[in-house]
Amino acid sequence: MQRSHRSFSCAAWFSRPLVLLLPLVLLLSLMLTNCTTAPRLINNGPFANDSGFVAPGENLELMEIPPIPLALSKEVKAYTESRSAVISSWHPTKREMLITTRLNDVAQVYRVARPGGMRHEMTAFAEPATGAVFEPKHGNYFVFQMDKGGNENFQFYRFDMASKAVVLLTDGSSRHTDRVTSINSGLIAYAKIRRTPTGAFTEIHIMDPANPAGDRKIADLPGGGFSPQNWSPDDTQLLVQEFISQNESYLWVFNVATGAQKLITPKGGADKVYYGGAEFDHDGKSIFTSTDKDNEFQRLVRIELDSGIHTYFTSAIHWDVENYALSPDGNTMAFTTNEDGISVLHVMELASGIRRKVPSLGNGVIMGLEWRGDSSELAVSLSSARSPTDVFSVAIATLSVTRWTRSEAGGIDLDNTSEPELVHWKADDGLTISGFLYAPPPEFKGPRPVIINIHGGPEGQSRPSFLGRTNYFISELGAAVIFPNIRGSTGYGKTFLARDNGLLREAAYADIEALLKWIATRPELDKNRVMVTGGSYGGHMTLVVAYRYADKIRCALDVVGMSNLRTFLENTESYRRDLRRAEYGDERDPKIRDWMDRTAPVNNAAKITKPLFVVQGANDPRVPKTEAMQISETVRNHNVPSWFLMANDEGHGFAKKKNQDFQMFATVMFVKKYLLN
Repeated sequence: MQRSHRSFSCAAWFSRPLVLLLPLVLLLSLMLTNCTTAPRLINNGPFANDSGFVAPGENLELMEIPPIPLALSKEVKAYTESRSAVISSWHPTKREMLITTRLNDVAQVYRVARPGGMRHEMTAFAEPATGAVFEPKHGNYFVFQMDKGGNENFQFYRFDMASKAVVLLTDGSSRHTDRVTSINSGLIAYAKIRRTPTGAFTEIHIMDPANPAGDRKIADLPGGGFSPQNWSPDDTQLLVQEFISQNESYLWVFNVATGAQKLITPKGGADKVYYGGAEFDHDGKSIFTSTDKDNEFQRLVRIELDSGIHTYFTSAIHWDVENYALSPDGNTMAFTTNEDGISVLHVMELASGIRRKVPSLGNGVIMGLEWRGDSSELAVSLSSARSPTDVFSVAIATLSVTRWTRSEAGGIDLDNTSEPELVHWKADDGLTISGFLYAPPPEFKGPRPVIINIHGGPEGQSRPSFLGRTNYFISELGAAVIFPNIRGSTGYGKTFLARDNGLLREAAYADIEALLKWIATRPELDKNRVMVTGGSYGGHMTLVVAYRYADKIRCALDVVGMSNLRTFLENTESYRRDLRRAEYGDERDPKIRDWMDRTAPVNNAAKITKPLFVVQGANDPRVPKTEAMQISETVRNHNVPSWFLMANDEGHGFAKKKNQDFQMFATVMFVKKYLLN
């Protein structure tokens, strides 16, 4: 039987780098932290609707952004109304499910009773509610999570199906993540972050959501990298991942009663090894995981707990296994491979080793693998260039596909949205770099302006999923958009992934210069009209490009980017600091510190000569808001146009539609004024 259910949510990946596709107008944000040189922020407004301008929300702070005409907002509106739906949990006894979608301002939990059926709203909060998982026997309640203003201090709540009452299960203030539910008992295991003056610690807790007063701690661990993964068949053991970086992690088994810990993947080898989570086999004597041990890519493997013997299932597939889930009856493994950015879904009979692909889902990106309790059906969330994220199920016996949701695309013409072209270029050192190019419709003649959108992470990957609002820039403004996967991106093997670590990052910066040179060779692209943008690490890359290659771009849009890796590491939340040092280098090392200061965009701001737009949220625990404020102020002091937008009710990504809309309108004005003119 399936022993546990891991909630599908961005929150569940708190200890990992930001691994998100960041379309042009995805809004990230910055945390409140000590600020020694904060500029004075001025709200340019509000602009009353009867004045002919868009009124900024009361939580928005603006600098230099001109009044936004209502006419522009109406022109763009069709591209701001698309939605998405993500699978959360099957009901344990009925063929119905919980999904997460947004029908109003933020994502909430909805019940869908049949394929194509009405979405019944279960939660209705001002903040996003995500990660809902049913009680595993009767579905009497579900547990979900929510933070406040994007601060990522997630709390768990119980929603009772009969009374509709909502009960807070956690302390209301600390950070709680990585919840995993036992399918047998309904117990949950989760990680709680405890902050001290000397650093952060992870507590592993066990709780019965029906009796939260019985919550107990079973382990107290150093740092912020430990996360529960799976319950054993008899609920006596817990699999726990220790995350160091995207190149290095370890797996432990914890005794639930005593807290005793046993390392099951050895440390100290010559090569770093990454294990992507884990699940117990049906007999509890072995585990399934994905790993790049002795291989470039993540392979699906079964590890016997007593002997340590590894049995690999996907050695013939030279791509990463990125997600996997064992059926409740233990007979079938579902997994996805990431093949040049496209997800391929496989189902494999464990007894025979027979593997089948599910071709009818089409090309796109698959998120979440959720088995129905009787093992007959698998639910997934799928996004593609011409379809918002929606929920589908696959009948395992026949591999027939059923669509459960059909998310609205707003006014976007899905039949005419741009399909991505996989393109390649050579870096100066000969390394091949790839990305996805979205070309505008053929009615736009002549060389087209270009928007380069760099993903976050750095250990992320741009993939051919639904672009939503970004389609406006392609379909209506005639811009070409390129999503590069520079060195350090996931999906291309562990050697490629590690090529930007520490002082190697200079080569990653140069990968964008190589892209700019490649653009100049394409007659359909206008090398003289290029804008660079990105979020989080993509925002950092944007700022680096803005000062290093200012003569090759028209303007730049930085979304929660780090303007100095040293000050970022010094001020990011303590539970993330060591995890990020593994990627960027340790700022306490004098050599690393000197390099970070010498190459920091904020210390090279005099070289930023093209207009800059900086976007952030005030409550982001990942990248402090001071990173954005210091670069915006410094550039402005050099008399370069520097637009600034901050949302005081957001974190690392604007989650509220009203804030997303305003930033979209401002971005359109910025693009029209500085890229297209």
